[in-house]
Amino acid sequence: MYLQLGKERLELSRPLIMGVLNRTPDSFSDGGAYTDFDAALAHARAMLDEGADILDVGGESTRPGAAPVPMQKELRRVLPLVERLAGELGARVSVDTSKPEVMSAAVKAGAVMINDVYALRQPGALEAAASSGATVCLMHMLGEPRSMQQDPRYIDVTAEVRDFLLERARLCAAAGIPRGRIVLDPGFGFGKTLAHNLTLLKDLPVLAREGYPVLVGLSRKSMLGTLLGGKPVEQRLYASVAAAVVAVLNGAEIIRCHDVAATVDALKVVSAVANAPL
Repeated sequence: MYLQLGKERLELSRPLIMGVLNRTPDSFSDGGAYTDFDAALAHARAMLDEGADILDVGGESTRPGAAPVPMQKELRRVLPLVERLAGELGARVSVDTSKPEVMSAAVKAGAVMINDVYALRQPGALEAAASSGATVCLMHMLGEPRSMQQDPRYIDVTAEVRDFLLERARLCAAAGIPRGRIVLDPGFGFGKTLAHNLTLLKDLPVLAREGYPVLVGLSRKSMLGTLLGGKPVEQRLYASVAAAVVAVLNGAEIIRCHDVAATVDALKVVSAVANAPL
């Protein structure tokens, strides 16, 4: 399996690490830490030095209950950073957005991937993504950020998430997005209870078997805090790394995380064992 990012064709012989870079004041984990441009740039450099393969730049929080951000404000938050990262640092940049205008502008500024929690369902998003030539990450979300955790229900969470993502991938292909530029994300914590999240993680091979690269974002999430008896965000490192290892063992090819160095080290061990000679 491979992933096409811009002009690069990456063979997925090992899991890729996507470092999280939020330029928002209200993200659940690091809200406000990188609203300053220089702080964001320094953190990006640090994640690249630690082994991040992709940097995911976001200008609008999608945590439960998050307020929407006007388009112009989101553009001001992400475009200068995307341009600097892709240009000066030569980084592979993903833009975490659902707005078609932000998608198009970010790709023009150098982003090679669009990471959309709405899976390109917003008006004009599918067309903008297809015309940009960027890789797309399609995520499953039940409802929307402001209401998604209000009593989410499924008959069969694994089958429903898989079927939704495959339908979105089919529509992307019909719009002209090549299969090698489509990534699927089951959307842990986005309209799911703890039981739903654990079932999806256990059943991840069901989605991985469909032949698309699977991205998993479990880093520091509230499900881990619940499993740890209510530990706060800053005390979820070990659980986040454990969840990343489980995800890769179950078929994930891309891990989106905050703690790059620890995740890189853990997944080097996983890859070494997986590729050990017979």
